[in-house]
Amino acid sequence: MCAVDAEAATDADGTYHLDRSLGGGSGLARFLMPYKFGLDEIMTKVNILSQELTLTHDYNPIEHVKSRLKSADSILEKTQRIGCGTTAADIRANITDLAGIRIVCSFTTDVYEVGEMLTSQADVELLRTRDYIAAPKSNGYRSLHLLVEVPVFLSDRVEAVCVELQLRTVAMDFWASLEHKAVYKYRGQVPASVSDELQQAAEITRSLDSRIESLRSDILRRH
Repeated sequence: MCAVDAEAATDADGTYHLDRSLGGGSGLARFLMPYKFGLDEIMTKVNILSQELTLTHDYNPIEHVKSRLKSADSILEKTQRIGCGTTAADIRANITDLAGIRIVCSFTTDVYEVGEMLTSQADVELLRTRDYIAAPKSNGYRSLHLLVEVPVFLSDRVEAVCVELQLRTVAMDFWASLEHKAVYKYRGQVPASVSDELQQAAEITRSLDSRIESLRSDILRRH
């Protein structure tokens, strides 16, 4: 499941170690290649869905989309943080967010509907759901995380690749961006006063999403 073939620095016993080739070498590129193609597969699905909804429903719930592959530094930092090995097999078995797509929607209901539209497709397998909208993280973070698996057809094989989808509203995305900047600025040691302010801001964004959702429902009823 979500396995890829990788080639990097090699020990005498044939074990690959990405930590000796991460940083721009061909080993990293070959390791991440199926993940890049997995992102392309999902991005195509999102773009088709976006255009279809615009043409057939005169309404596109998707505000914007962003994709990313983890960098060499990010991969190695995570292996150290979670305490896993640095072979290709270790990384692909323990790090499921090497490829990620963030989909920002207009309303909370859109988040769930777009997620359902994507995961109900025949070639997309939903592996895990983490609903941080219904149950926010302790710091106030809200988002819907879906871990999916898609087939990537290469010249000589088919790879099953994991892609993490993060779906959220504009308000949730704004808060998450602010929180990320705070964590980066304080190198992960955010002062209690700032954490408290972020918690309050998270509650404000939650209330804003709720009020906007109610307003939308009211407008739809009137038309």
